[in-house]
Amino acid sequence: MATVKRDYYEVLGIDHSASEEDVKKAFRRLAFQYHPDRNKDPGAEDHFKEINEAYEVLSDPEKRANYDRFGHDGVQGFGRGFEGFEGFSGFGDIFDAFFGGTATRTRNAAQQGRDIRYQLNLTFEEAIFGAEKELEVQRDDRCSRCRGNRSEPGSRPEQCSTCNGAGEVRRVQQSIFGQFVNVATCPTCRGEGLRITTPCTQCRGSGREQKVKKVAVTIPSGVDDETQIRLTGEGNAGSRGGPPGNLYVLLSVQKHRYFQRDQDNILYSLNLNIAQAALGDALNVPTVDGPEELKIAPGTQSGTVYRIKGKGVPHLRGGGRGDQLVRVRVVVPETLSEEQRRIFAQLAETFSQELHPQEDKGFFDKIKDALGG
Repeated sequence: MATVKRDYYEVLGIDHSASEEDVKKAFRRLAFQYHPDRNKDPGAEDHFKEINEAYEVLSDPEKRANYDRFGHDGVQGFGRGFEGFEGFSGFGDIFDAFFGGTATRTRNAAQQGRDIRYQLNLTFEEAIFGAEKELEVQRDDRCSRCRGNRSEPGSRPEQCSTCNGAGEVRRVQQSIFGQFVNVATCPTCRGEGLRITTPCTQCRGSGREQKVKKVAVTIPSGVDDETQIRLTGEGNAGSRGGPPGNLYVLLSVQKHRYFQRDQDNILYSLNLNIAQAALGDALNVPTVDGPEELKIAPGTQSGTVYRIKGKGVPHLRGGGRGDQLVRVRVVVPETLSEEQRRIFAQLAETFSQELHPQEDKGFFDKIKDALGG
């Protein structure tokens, strides 16, 4: 049974009214997600080809107009949707085959090294005020013996006899459209155009060796959990003279025993006894900077929030700091001594015994509306 080709707009996840920039953004995001070098899931490569095919059509105004009018039939010959073109890597190969050009290959070009991800645990205070950390990162460095050339010092690579140094082989293919040239990676040298006849004895011809390197990283004040810091050039070594990758440090901030964070504010819960809440008090409240005096007003109710300005988290982008918010919780004693019970009993006699239920007008209004009254 023939496979039904999906709508190109559906493949890229965009509307038919999407702009050229929307098409580009969608393609970049999906291509990054499903590129076979990054995504090893089954079907990722087929999905990547489908994404590339959709982009080749929708990014070209003329092809897109034909596709909008006639569907897939309107772009036959432009895409890779018909049989016989599985070996082509993209539209460049097909046009080169039609018009006799030479396909551009990048396999011999310098390649950037792979990125490294490192998780770094921070205390609550380190995230607030920043810190200097030294990481021990295991990574691939350029081989110190062959300097990344992969050959034993004193020897040189030889030109591949299969592809004559081109890194690719071409096959002539006949189809209903005529004669086509299918360009494929050389199976002998794997696209490099060279063969290592005497591999380096230290790196075994890989050009790289694993090392543990100490890397210093500055943690800025005000970072939060899951913040990511990029250290350019501190990743794995590149190949064929390419630059190294990057080191991405993912921060994990430990929870504090007393404090919680709400963006750039710090939350603290303060327990008061009944006497402190009723009479007021002056207390030393802990902050990340040390104890800070807080005056409790007489008659403070449970749930009241006091603000201590400038004792929160430093703003990551810009000067200044957030505040510390102190939420009061009035604690009722579960047990009383005889003396305390006598005092509370005397105090209770001085209070009014009349109950005054607090009416939630909004709630009762909704009930009346629901009953039609």
